[in-house]
Amino acid sequence: MTTPSPSSAVRGPRKHRVSELLLILLAVVISAGAYALVGVGTTDEVPANVYSYTIWLAVLGIALHVFVWWRASYADPVLIPIAVLLNGIGLAMIYRIDMALERSAANSQLIWMTLGTVLAALVIVFLRDHRLLRRYTYTAGLAALILLLLPLVPGLGRTINGARIWIFIGPMSFQPGEIAKILLAVFFAGYLVAYRDQMVLAGPKFLGLQFPRLRDMGPILIAWAASVGILVFQSDLGTSLLYFGLFVAMLYVATAKKTWIVLGLGMFAVGAVVAAQLFAHVQQRVDGWLNALTSEEYNKSPGGSYQLVQGMFGMSDGGLVGSGLGEGRPHVVPYADSDFIFASLGEELGMIGLFAIILLYVLLFERGMKIASTSRDGFGTLFAAGISFTIALQCFIVIGGVTRLIPLTGLTTPFLAAGGSSLIANWIIIGLLLRISDNARRPQEEFATGVLPTFVTDDEPETAPQDRQQEAHGTQPEGGRT
Repeated sequence: MTTPSPSSAVRGPRKHRVSELLLILLAVVISAGAYALVGVGTTDEVPANVYSYTIWLAVLGIALHVFVWWRASYADPVLIPIAVLLNGIGLAMIYRIDMALERSAANSQLIWMTLGTVLAALVIVFLRDHRLLRRYTYTAGLAALILLLLPLVPGLGRTINGARIWIFIGPMSFQPGEIAKILLAVFFAGYLVAYRDQMVLAGPKFLGLQFPRLRDMGPILIAWAASVGILVFQSDLGTSLLYFGLFVAMLYVATAKKTWIVLGLGMFAVGAVVAAQLFAHVQQRVDGWLNALTSEEYNKSPGGSYQLVQGMFGMSDGGLVGSGLGEGRPHVVPYADSDFIFASLGEELGMIGLFAIILLYVLLFERGMKIASTSRDGFGTLFAAGISFTIALQCFIVIGGVTRLIPLTGLTTPFLAAGGSSLIANWIIIGLLLRISDNARRPQEEFATGVLPTFVTDDEPETAPQDRQQEAHGTQPEGGRT
């Protein structure tokens, strides 16, 4: 192994913390500008609380930046600014809908953002090594299953808009599936690291594709059955697609076999077609998608295509540059600040604004996948890829539904849409990605400082076998070893 020069060992990779701070300030300025424009567009006056809003947004971003500088100084410098900017744009549009409907949902969303950034900071401070999560592989899987079943408990869960995905404790409501997706990513990453060798064993060939052996298809069959079960019992097509897509994507990352993608798409398609034939709520979504512009579907109540068509009309009215913040009528679309916030933004920011927002999501996904590719351990690679893919797939499902590419699902747009459950979960994902990226970029000689356990010794090659590293650090999954 080549010994680095003393100067390069001292300097190490750049931390980019100053760049991160400048990007956060830019995100705050853009968000505050959007908030002010909403007030000018609706009342011809700058909102009276624009200064306190700007200061609070800056405090949240800078405070999280300080925690990263303190505990994860080599973390990716782009994640926080993107999250702050998306959250700020979402807050401005929620405030826009509030002005039209005379309510105060933006205040609640700001509170949820505050809680989300606090939880992200706690992840950075107390999770010193992401590999510790691998010890709880099966515990995470069990906890995810319990969370998914909670909405089905009588008296605790409640059906809203046809989907039973919420739990209510007094006046408080929460969507446990948002936290479950993170726990499922932990479970899938730990399981696949332990058993991925069995997934890549040779199997029969058909139509030029190498298929796995039947006994190795157990995990994907279980995931398929679970996703269909969520679709059936909770009437939630979006969550079903999200969980199943997460597992198939992580299978592909773990094995690099395209066969899993083919099998996954085929199995979900079969399950969705069968469910559409057997269950009325699924068929209703499909009919509203295929026949959205017919008078029958448009006027059907409940469950018609009125919301979808109105959202499409709004985006069409926005054109290329939009009507301007505060100048459109996005509030005429039901759930304009949650399920259809993308359409609301399209009406007032236009196609250019929507493309800019999509580009932010693409950049966020790219940074997450880069973190996955540079992680020093298999668990970190799979976990970072999984939680990054959940954001990307959720964006595709939401935007695809709003633009009528796929049936509507009812998922929320990450960071933009009103909803505390989704916002908290996505900020936790940002904290986890920051922790994994710090691990990936931190110089080897700094591992002995207590931030992370040392990977190798002086007389051991840097590419030591993964299993030996894991045994040394006690990061074996529960119930077995790799």
